[in-house]
Amino acid sequence: MPNRLAQETSPYLLQHAGNPVDWYPWGEEALEQARREDKPILLSIGYASCHWCHVMARESFEDPEVAAAMNRLFVSIKVDREERPDLDQIYQTALALLTRRGGGWPLTMFLTADQVPFYGGTYFPREPRFGLPGFVQLLEHVARVHATRRADIAAQNAALLASLAATEPAAAPAVAPDAGPIRAAVAGLRQGFDPVHGGYGGAPKFPRAPELEFLLRQGDAEARDEVLFTLRRMAEGGLFDQLGGGFYRYAVDERWAIPHFEKMLYDNGPLLALYAEAWRLTGEPLFKATAERIVEWLGRELTAPDGGFYAALDADSEHEEGRFYVWTPAEAEALLTPEEYALAAPHWGLDRPADFEGRAWHLGVAVPLAELASAQGLAPEEAEARLASARAKLFAARAARVPPGRDDKVLAGWNALMVRGLALAARRFGRPDWAALAGRCVDFLRGALWREGRLLASWKDGRARHKAYLDDHAFLLDALIELMQAAYRPRDMAWARELAEALLAHFEDPAAGGFYFTSHDHERLIHRAKPAHDSATPSGNGAAACALGHLGHLLGEARYLAAAERALRLFQPALAANPIPHATLLLALAGQLAPPRIVVLRGPPAELAAWRAAAEPVCGPDTLLLALPPDTPGLPAALAKPCRETAGAHVCAGVNCLAEIVQIDELLALLSDQAFDYHLSA
Repeated sequence: MPNRLAQETSPYLLQHAGNPVDWYPWGEEALEQARREDKPILLSIGYASCHWCHVMARESFEDPEVAAAMNRLFVSIKVDREERPDLDQIYQTALALLTRRGGGWPLTMFLTADQVPFYGGTYFPREPRFGLPGFVQLLEHVARVHATRRADIAAQNAALLASLAATEPAAAPAVAPDAGPIRAAVAGLRQGFDPVHGGYGGAPKFPRAPELEFLLRQGDAEARDEVLFTLRRMAEGGLFDQLGGGFYRYAVDERWAIPHFEKMLYDNGPLLALYAEAWRLTGEPLFKATAERIVEWLGRELTAPDGGFYAALDADSEHEEGRFYVWTPAEAEALLTPEEYALAAPHWGLDRPADFEGRAWHLGVAVPLAELASAQGLAPEEAEARLASARAKLFAARAARVPPGRDDKVLAGWNALMVRGLALAARRFGRPDWAALAGRCVDFLRGALWREGRLLASWKDGRARHKAYLDDHAFLLDALIELMQAAYRPRDMAWARELAEALLAHFEDPAAGGFYFTSHDHERLIHRAKPAHDSATPSGNGAAACALGHLGHLLGEARYLAAAERALRLFQPALAANPIPHATLLLALAGQLAPPRIVVLRGPPAELAAWRAAAEPVCGPDTLLLALPPDTPGLPAALAKPCRETAGAHVCAGVNCLAEIVQIDELLALLSDQAFDYHLSA
């Protein structure tokens, strides 16, 4: 018989609806049950595409003996970390404070009835191994501690709550911001650069898109070259799906060779933006091809019929991680002509020893195609055609396998990250179809998740749920600003202003500065955070400060600029003490120290298109470019520039505006003057 999770929308919770565990979703019913029965809470947090979550489910949650122990000793609550990032943040931080170790998923925490954790870990095996106790043994021990050591638990809980409170910044000091943290972050990140394989640090290796974007925009020429080198290695390695496109979540090795096979929407949106910007800087075909294949994958596998984007693809198929993606040489050889295999095998490493668990091959570029073409006496065009044919055949054969599961919920913040990537790539590559794809997603989000001036976080099967978080609002505001540059629509500007007002009304701390992760009317939890660090996604405070700064300059709205400045002042001590984890806030700081240049193009549509096409290659990320035809309705006063019968440009930086520019060559000269200057001023 299904448990209470059968009524949920989360694909992750629905995966557990048939467990013999008497699961509750997070909510007052479960908390009241724990209080009434004086039982501890077993809180299990995971997500639908998580490999080790599946392992623990098969070993323990589907086992009647384990379920019986859980049902007897605990009130068990299952949480989707993607629907409830507020809970995940709190209990991941609590685990780090309790154990002095990092967390992960599945997260397994044991709480008192007042929601405070007193013990926890991540994956626990069914039987003792890996130096961990068996799960039933652990359950009995934790229940016994809860029953016999209440005073000790109460003292530890009080200390934990105090430690959680101490993780938040104090009131903003009256210190003028400066560029010191930016320079320190560039230097610190560069110390961890891997000159052989690219990336920063060792295994496991994550894309770390916020840091790559920061270095590409604020680093010196050498830092920029390191980022471009990293992007090449990522695109050529096993982190990128060489057949179907799209990036996996991370590599387990330092060479980007073997990934953890989940594909997440939130990674691919920022990476799409990075590859588009890398192409603008270099014109390298690899960067363009990688961007194109991300969008192809998005359209094929993660785009809902109504225009939203699904959350993720699983790491597992048929209960094995990576099974869908890996090959044997014999499988590939049987599908290809001898000429194709002679090229594809050395190119993708099929002629080398197995690299996945000693039994299979995961495709990555082992030998560059140009080198193989030369060695085999092939013209570059012929080699490219053979490899394209081989890729198509292998992809078609792979499509006949049992595919990984898809998490088909639509998350506001993750969709916003992809919208931003699509919109920026649409500008860089001149792809109005990509801008249309982004606009269609925004229209869906507005219709499905915007209710009476409030944003909701998650949608699935016609049901929108959960009050949206800081990240959802900040990422969406940032995405709308990017989309308006790709294809201006008055309704997007109207929504951007509403989102900015929602950020100030429902998330900002007007006294101390900064933004809370949860809204002022969110349910009361044991901690309310103001997140400043980047993780796999940008920090909400950093994204909010960036987006409010940009919108404030576009509209001349002092309230938005002041809110961004208050946030930066609040986090200035953290930026000075440890700048590296704060890449997005550092981008906001750079925007405060040197306000963005705003270029408003006015004129007939045909001329506007020509001016935009000419200006895009020399417009860096520090320039906001809007093309507004004469009949654009409802323009804000700051954007309602005079419109003549021929095209012209209005250029402003901060409060300084130039006279209208009516010659395209003059505009290009102005933009080119600093467009490629990524050096930080002294």
